[in-house]
Amino acid sequence: MKKYWLAAAGVVAAVAIAAPSAVGAPTETSTTSETSTTSTASTATRPEARTEPAKVTPAKAAVPAPNPVVTVRPGRRVDAGGGFTVWLTHDGKHWTGPDGYENFRSVVDGNIDRSQPGVSHQSEGDATGAFHSGLYYGTRKAGRVELSDAEGHKTVATLIALPGRPDWGVWYAHTGPDGNGGSSLGVTLYDREGKLLAELPGFDFPAGRG
Repeated sequence: MKKYWLAAAGVVAAVAIAAPSAVGAPTETSTTSETSTTSTASTATRPEARTEPAKVTPAKAAVPAPNPVVTVRPGRRVDAGGGFTVWLTHDGKHWTGPDGYENFRSVVDGNIDRSQPGVSHQSEGDATGAFHSGLYYGTRKAGRVELSDAEGHKTVATLIALPGRPDWGVWYAHTGPDGNGGSSLGVTLYDREGKLLAELPGFDFPAGRG
């Protein structure tokens, strides 16, 4: 009977000796805690997604429209083509044709009303074509002068004026023959925004008048 108690005591002692060793060994809980810590640190250092700021395209500055009127000095001869020459003085429009004969249209003799927009028309031509010219007046914002025939065909004229933005200037253009030296063509004056300022209908009378 004493032998069994001694054996039992030996077993208990062996368990007691083994117990401290088991307590000191790493546990599954501590391993899990370390893994969890590592995972948290990895999440904390992950870069966050950034939202790029919207790109703003700067507005382009408006480009001013080119001046449709050519400025010329008083008395300067302008080659208008077809053997015609045009020049301006402070008292009006001058021009010559292939025959060399000088013509003049005054802006100061009271025959035109410069208090409101208007146009005049002089023309001369033959079977090869017609030369047209005239005054535009009553505005400092002339943008375009057009000639038009009965079928709606349009010809844009060249505009010239003296320095200092005067309220008048000269226009000229060439067209084909029309049987009346070009006098049957209508003339229309527009401002720089395309607004109609004045118009002069064509007439069936001998060339050179108007």
